[in-house]
Amino acid sequence: MLKIDLHTHSYASKDGGISEDQYISVIDNGVLDYIAITDHDTIEAALKLKKILGSHIIVGEEISTKDGEIIGLFLKTFVEPYMSAADTIQLIKQQGGLVYIPHPFETVRKGLNRHALDQLAKDVDIIEGFNGRAMLQNKGPEALTWARLHQIPIASSSDAHGIKGLGQTYSMIDKQPNPKNLSELLKTAHHSTKKPPMHSLLYPKINRLKKKMGR
Repeated sequence: MLKIDLHTHSYASKDGGISEDQYISVIDNGVLDYIAITDHDTIEAALKLKKILGSHIIVGEEISTKDGEIIGLFLKTFVEPYMSAADTIQLIKQQGGLVYIPHPFETVRKGLNRHALDQLAKDVDIIEGFNGRAMLQNKGPEALTWARLHQIPIASSSDAHGIKGLGQTYSMIDKQPNPKNLSELLKTAHHSTKKPPMHSLLYPKINRLKKKMGR
């Protein structure tokens, strides 16, 4: 089985901290086989790492919208933030990307609410059923119920903002993923839903502080 994590944040995210060398090490050492780099409102690092690691890297973007955050996967070009969710999805689809919904129903992390998801359901390719950083506000059970009702495949992803967050929460598929087969592969995926070390939850705050201090 091939291990895939569809939600991670590199140094290019305002609160991310996974370095290029760390991504390379994770792939080289078989911790994960495929990783989506889904930085907040940028694809800069994802494009750079894809040149180095090829198909092991999926270019993604966690896009801020007026309705909550949406991830585009297999992107070719940057998607501008702060549009409506519907317009954002249209731009993802226009470039052959997949629409992935991170941490749905959460308010702390700006997930899409139920009404918005119901309106957009026909255009959603994958929904996050298990999020490695979901502790205080874990909406995973609700996400799983919604996914079953709408027959949309789920993924387990780390939402890692630092190296210790990687390699615990991920999906296991049996073929190399691409935009045409990933949703289907996830329908029969196995899931690792182990939680990372508790201190890894502090990465976003620590990373923001380091960047403010110029470190």
